[in-house]
Amino acid sequence: MQIDRRAFVAAAAASPILLGAPRAFAHLSREPVLRVAVIGCGGRGTGAMLNAISAGKTTGCRIEVAALADLFEDRLVRANGALTEMGLPAVSSDRLFTGFDAYKKACASDCDIVILATPPGFRPIHFKEATERGKHVFCEKPVAVDAPGVRSFVESAAASRAKNLKVVAGTQRRHEQCYIECIERIHRGDIGKVVAGRVYWNMGSLWHVDPDASRTEVENQVRNWLYHSWLSGDHIVEQHVHQLDVMRWVMGGNPTMVRGVGGRQVRTDPRFGHIFDHFGLEFQFPGDRFVFSMCRQQDGTDGKVEEVFHGSEGVATMRSGFAEIGGPNAWRFAGKQRDPYTQEHINLQNAILKDQPLNEAEQVALSSMCAIMGRMAAYTGKDLSWDEAYNSKEVLMPDSVDFGPRPEAPVAVPGKTKFE
Repeated sequence: MQIDRRAFVAAAAASPILLGAPRAFAHLSREPVLRVAVIGCGGRGTGAMLNAISAGKTTGCRIEVAALADLFEDRLVRANGALTEMGLPAVSSDRLFTGFDAYKKACASDCDIVILATPPGFRPIHFKEATERGKHVFCEKPVAVDAPGVRSFVESAAASRAKNLKVVAGTQRRHEQCYIECIERIHRGDIGKVVAGRVYWNMGSLWHVDPDASRTEVENQVRNWLYHSWLSGDHIVEQHVHQLDVMRWVMGGNPTMVRGVGGRQVRTDPRFGHIFDHFGLEFQFPGDRFVFSMCRQQDGTDGKVEEVFHGSEGVATMRSGFAEIGGPNAWRFAGKQRDPYTQEHINLQNAILKDQPLNEAEQVALSSMCAIMGRMAAYTGKDLSWDEAYNSKEVLMPDSVDFGPRPEAPVAVPGKTKFE
């Protein structure tokens, strides 16, 4: 069984007492109980489920898995197997849901929290359903692949806030102590006025699933979703959104304009869909400030995953587990921090149990929009304003999807691909 990095961290940190406590003795405990439904049971969904269980050790809350939902039965079997391998009860067969309507059944279950971890194209409709059902949500990033999806998510975010629902997103740097302390220092002026930034996610290639002639085109694409923009948004949206979220956090809002380049230099095999393998972007902000953004997925190249911000009196550098400020107010993070993948679930559970305000839905939607506008600028070769991008009518994710044919989208050609 393969469990992703987040799942491994969760399994290592999970409480032996929690894992060994028989369900039969639950009535003897006064600990609160939160019931979780998981929609999307691949590596990320399974990992988030285990993170939530591990978080209960800190919040003093017993986490029960109320339902599992996925398009594919094999994913449900693996997620259930992860539970039993940890000594936890498996989800009963009447609470295992498959198919394109599985998310509705999971949201209708007697859960308190819904984990949304399907390919991102589905996120807006799943979040809308969870909100209408009155569920708290942990939603993986990004939360849309096109501007209409972002606008839908923002609309659902308003409804979620009105219902006092708690929402935490998978932009885990927002829950990592070194980032929190560094950005607090930036905002209080420790590097002076922020004038520019550089943000990077450069790495090699990721996993892929080869097409199978016995499957429909839709199933092949969903199983290989990273490489199809209607499902992932391209890797700038699916992955680099982390750095662009930090960019919005530091800069205090949305960019006014973006220009960029990108293309496919090495990702030419049809098995890797039609997405690009590199992007280079310049985001402009009010006050004649800018942030340069670079991301690539090319084997054999140097890796770099960090954010750097230049101020009038210093420079701040951040990456996972590390933060420092150079200049007159020099500082380096030396504190302790919990793994942020678990911390985000701790924060969500505490907000629910203590009825504290915590709703990151609009925040992560606007960060997703930054990534989407960057992709659109690189695909088309056009400089785009925030308003142009946000109001785009381009729809990548259809209102409904079913197993069947779906021709591969063409590779974008800057100067020929049109902005809609």
